[in-house]
Amino acid sequence: MTVSVNVSRFEDVSMAPPDPILGVSEAFRADTNNMKLNLGVGAYRTEELQPYVLNVVKKAENLMLERGENKEYLPIEGLAAFNKVTAELLLGADNPAIHQGRVATVQGLSGTGSLRLAAALIERYFPGSEVLISSPTWGNHKNIFNDSRVPWSEYRYYDPKTVGLDFNGMISDIKEAPEGSFILLHGCAHNPTGIDPTPEQWEKIADVIQEKNHIPFFDVAYQGFASGSLDADASSVRLFVTRGMEVLVAQSYSKNLGLYSERVGAMNVVCSSSDVAARVKSQLKRIARPMYSNPPIHGARIVANVVGDPTLFNEWKEEMELMAGRIKTVRQKLFDSLSSKDTSGKDWSFILKQIGMFSFTGLNRAQSDNMTNKWHVYMTKDGRISLAGLSLAKCEYLADAIIDSYHNVS
Repeated sequence: MTVSVNVSRFEDVSMAPPDPILGVSEAFRADTNNMKLNLGVGAYRTEELQPYVLNVVKKAENLMLERGENKEYLPIEGLAAFNKVTAELLLGADNPAIHQGRVATVQGLSGTGSLRLAAALIERYFPGSEVLISSPTWGNHKNIFNDSRVPWSEYRYYDPKTVGLDFNGMISDIKEAPEGSFILLHGCAHNPTGIDPTPEQWEKIADVIQEKNHIPFFDVAYQGFASGSLDADASSVRLFVTRGMEVLVAQSYSKNLGLYSERVGAMNVVCSSSDVAARVKSQLKRIARPMYSNPPIHGARIVANVVGDPTLFNEWKEEMELMAGRIKTVRQKLFDSLSSKDTSGKDWSFILKQIGMFSFTGLNRAQSDNMTNKWHVYMTKDGRISLAGLSLAKCEYLADAIIDSYHNVS
């Protein structure tokens, strides 16, 4: 008689580390302290710190119910009405690239899925090409390129001495990159720093990328949500397209329409001709088919209804301005609280120079740990806080936590 030993075939599979961003929310939920703050995940909250569903989203969903729309499979490239309006929103409806058929647009699974599509395209058709990403950058960028087997390196971006942009370092590193590299740029509201180049700096960045024959690759996750203006937040992308450059752009509607769980976004490739665009689109579809087959329809219909209807579109812009305005007000209040409470003379004005939902506090890992362990403020370990998860009522408490962590933790 033999005794079977129950040994798993997956015995050698190790435990994965917690996600550095989503893991923050898990720890927050386990905390029972009444003063706790979740400033880790970039999701908009009301002044009462509650999730917010935009009114235009509710109206768009009501339209869908009234029309009795079905749940049939979408084509691989997604909803045609969505693809049309998302390219127009990004580039401007009157952009020659659109009218000349030079834009290959494929609906993706929000920003992450769209980036993943592009990474697979790079791996397949530009083997060995390197992607340059900013230091620091959104935590998932490296994962996406690693899993796609696309080599990457970093260009300087954040200057800890000034808590600002290391523009000279950025330009130098882009110049030194191998010719034909992909340069990953944040279209607006850089994550995690909240530090964006000025219009004049964007011009110089475009100059260097053109001179080196690099390919600009934009991640646009906050269009309209950073400044409150859709056009202003797309100006960096439009600058490169106007110059006649071929450009990759990943879009997301998680933040600006609050469609976090709908996973709706797009991958756009602006090409030199309509023929090239058609071929690029065909290959993006070929990549998508075995990856997820076709994208979800619900979020795409919401975007198509909102952007495609002039009344709803104007209402959306008003709501975006209100959301962006609330974050700006909280940013100002936090700066005022820090400046009034901190008697050391430290200059906290960098907080006002940053834009979007995040602020890069300049706190190191040990100081960030103190924020969580002592003050119950949950944030990423690089010192980033999400102002979208902060209320005016909690600004002074947060200021106390930051001042204590900055001055009393080495």
